[in-house]
Amino acid sequence: MSRAARLFICAIFVLPAAARAQRTPAAPRAASELFNQLKWRHIGPEGNRVSAVTGVIRDPNVYYAGAASGGIFKTIDGGLHWEPVFDSMPVSSIGALAVAPSDPNVVWAGTGESSIRSNVSLGWGIYKSTDAGRSWIRSGLDSTGRIARIVVHPTNPDLVYAT
Repeated sequence: MSRAARLFICAIFVLPAAARAQRTPAAPRAASELFNQLKWRHIGPEGNRVSAVTGVIRDPNVYYAGAASGGIFKTIDGGLHWEPVFDSMPVSSIGALAVAPSDPNVVWAGTGESSIRSNVSLGWGIYKSTDAGRSWIRSGLDSTGRIARIVVHPTNPDLVYAT
């Protein structure tokens, strides 16, 4: 390409773009007094690492969060408030959670942290709640130390696949 052609391309494409960029006003900066009015707040359940989360399909305000070594927490107001719902159980490490698609009162919890780390807490099987987390019963896989995933059958809340 000749020097004249390069200059022509530069004059047509590059220079107008550069001129537009110089005329574009800078984005407005937020006033520091707005940021000074913001207050820090905790927006999740108390505890350490959250290792499992599930929610109710038809209710966007109900969620369950399981902690690696801190039990299960439930919110019914979209996360504004969290209540512990698994504290009475003899194990606290949660690796998986699932709500039955056909019955939002049936919640399954797989115990044992699934991620292998230097400070892993082992579990003690799988637990089931039929009253939306108010009470739990151990429901099998007793010698399993880690459950990483639970899939509940779409129409039968008593049929689960856990790994």
